[in-house]
Amino acid sequence: MAMAARFICIVAVCLLGVNAAPSQKLQDEVLDEAKMDTPQLLKKHGYPVEIHEVITDDDYILTMHRVPYSPVSPLVDGTKKPPILVQHGLLSSSADWVLMGPGIGYAYILADAGYDVWLGNCRGNTYSKRHKTLDVNSDEFWDFSWHENGIHDVPAEINYILNVTGEEKLFYAGHSMGTTMFYVMCSERPEYNDKIRAMFSLAPIAYMNHMTSPFFKLFSKGEAFIAVILKLLGIKEFLPNNELMDLAGKVLCKDGAIFQKVCSDVLFLIAGYDSKELNETMLPSIIAHTPAGASVKQLLHYAQEINSGSLFDPGHFRQYDYGIFGNKAKYGQWSPPDYDLSKITAPVYLLYSENDWLAGLRDIQRLFDGLPNAHKYDVPLHSFNHLDFLWAIDANQLVYSETVKIMKDY
Repeated sequence: MAMAARFICIVAVCLLGVNAAPSQKLQDEVLDEAKMDTPQLLKKHGYPVEIHEVITDDDYILTMHRVPYSPVSPLVDGTKKPPILVQHGLLSSSADWVLMGPGIGYAYILADAGYDVWLGNCRGNTYSKRHKTLDVNSDEFWDFSWHENGIHDVPAEINYILNVTGEEKLFYAGHSMGTTMFYVMCSERPEYNDKIRAMFSLAPIAYMNHMTSPFFKLFSKGEAFIAVILKLLGIKEFLPNNELMDLAGKVLCKDGAIFQKVCSDVLFLIAGYDSKELNETMLPSIIAHTPAGASVKQLLHYAQEINSGSLFDPGHFRQYDYGIFGNKAKYGQWSPPDYDLSKITAPVYLLYSENDWLAGLRDIQRLFDGLPNAHKYDVPLHSFNHLDFLWAIDANQLVYSETVKIMKDY
């Protein structure tokens, strides 16, 4: 009822013209950026960009976007810039880190601070829908969760970066699923701990028993039913970006549109409510780039995490559950094996917020307790939510500057 009442008020306000829209020039610029990909956005703002192809050990072809320096921090002969791999979350891409522009977007902040910035794109998203032999429309291509992202994609990206730069170690920053992939990698392939200077977890996701997102709660409750229906329908990719989504963002979510507040409310329903930190003018550009595609199995794996706990079970951070017989065949045991957090010895900084509806405080504390070399940083804004780590107006002051400060100690 409250949402319905708010919607009526929004319509009335918009129709009466009470809210003054930003300049037409600014709106046109945002709509123009909605058509651009990551390299084009970087070039528009005068930042250099390189496109690199990485082949995983199971033959997926990934695209990485590199920002080797910035106009603020140019290359100096004989001086190497420390590399950092920045990894997106679920349904996202490298575009997340550049959409908000210089001075606000994380990629620009890092490049300006003197780092060699590599933006990853995991298998199945907008920039990484290729394989050496598998067709993108085949069941085999989409048969992966974030477990495969962790044991194949991230190691391939790290190996490539270190080979190109000649460095022995790099920094790693991930958001949401970008953190999950890292935990999987360093627990299943612990030799990669030695290749990490420090890791920054923005909105860390491992255990999920105490997340409060209404969207993911609903999705997880029907996980088994949804899995069957999607399989019967032959749906393997979840929410790919397409022209319809792009058009909806430009028409329904632009400044002055009646439905703009509804667009922002959808984001808040998933991630936590915080209207103050969201620049609603940027919604058409955000929705044009996100969702960037994901496998159904990635979402189902998270749903299993949410459902793994009970009254007498604290819940699990573990591999994909194929059912008791499937687990016995794949793992040699009736339930999936848990990831061993004690093997993650690289320095890990957990940057979290109290209003994050996906990364619950009790789940973060449990993750912290299980990591041998972990540090915590509570974002000093109570209303900061899960997506604010990407697009908040004050993300630099509240989060990014903290990571840059810590990196100087390494």
